[in-house]
Amino acid sequence: MPSDLQPDTEPSPPGPLMIIGGAEDKLRKRSVLTEFVRRSGGENARIAVIATASSLGPEIVEVYDALFRKLGAADVVSVRPVTREQSREEDFVAALDDVTGIFMTGGNQLKLSGAICGTPFGEAIHAARARGAVIAGTSAGASIQSSHMVAFGVGGATSKQRMTQVAAGLGLVENCVIDQHFEQRNRYGRLLMIVAQSPQLIGMGVDEDTAAVVTIEDDHEILRVIGKGAVTLFDPTNIVTNAHEAPRSSPLLTSGVILHALPEGATFDLTTRTLVPAPAVADAAEAAEISSAGRDLRKLARDIAAGDVSPTALRRRKSRGRRRNSSPAHDDTEASS
Repeated sequence: MPSDLQPDTEPSPPGPLMIIGGAEDKLRKRSVLTEFVRRSGGENARIAVIATASSLGPEIVEVYDALFRKLGAADVVSVRPVTREQSREEDFVAALDDVTGIFMTGGNQLKLSGAICGTPFGEAIHAARARGAVIAGTSAGASIQSSHMVAFGVGGATSKQRMTQVAAGLGLVENCVIDQHFEQRNRYGRLLMIVAQSPQLIGMGVDEDTAAVVTIEDDHEILRVIGKGAVTLFDPTNIVTNAHEAPRSSPLLTSGVILHALPEGATFDLTTRTLVPAPAVADAAEAAEISSAGRDLRKLARDIAAGDVSPTALRRRKSRGRRRNSSPAHDDTEASS
């Protein structure tokens, strides 16, 4: 092998996704936003805020600029294409070239997808992740990360035909549809409707102030939950449904869907659609008790060996000693009366 040739190196894994269910805490613990800044590089973080979905524009950018800087980020920039024409402009695309984190705000997800999906700007988001940048989004910015996106629809616990509409997302998470504000706005029914109509998708519902953190590990998409709520998954692999024939607005038959409710700390393999068992954590008090019992047993074994006494003989000797100690003592007064 020529000396000027270097051996192939393993490509670095894509950056993590942070899928935030909306209304993340901005005043107290700020655990979700703190984790985003940490993963983006902490004091070396350069974060792009994409506020395309929001009607507030500069105001919402100012909020996140102040928050991320307070949490230690070195630099925060606003990148806000609002039309497909702007999403093709070189200045908007180049603004993502050197960022370590991208944060997409809430608002109208259909407005966001209409402006950036299928454009050079959307491709630049994929490229940023490929080189290791963190891609995060809250509310609308969460929904757009999946391959299929909830466009709009009503809430409710009962799944009904045509209660929501679906549009294309960025496809950062494949074979998935994401809904947000999940428990707070009772969106179980509409997510279940989508997976009934498209059973190749896994449905992901994310509660407020909660994030599904998705990383690539050994070619598997691994989801971990942080925050105060839960991530709900619907796996329709074995679904039985009448979604292909049910009339408009009628309740849907949905049987055989596997439900996973994942609180903070839970880990799930999206590739195999299986829960990853939590590592065993030893209880300190129980460990100390077991250690003490082990020492006592070892001492007993040494005493037996030193006295060349069998365990059976030792038990008999102890039993005789207990009987002697428990017998009534001789009473001299009674004997002399």
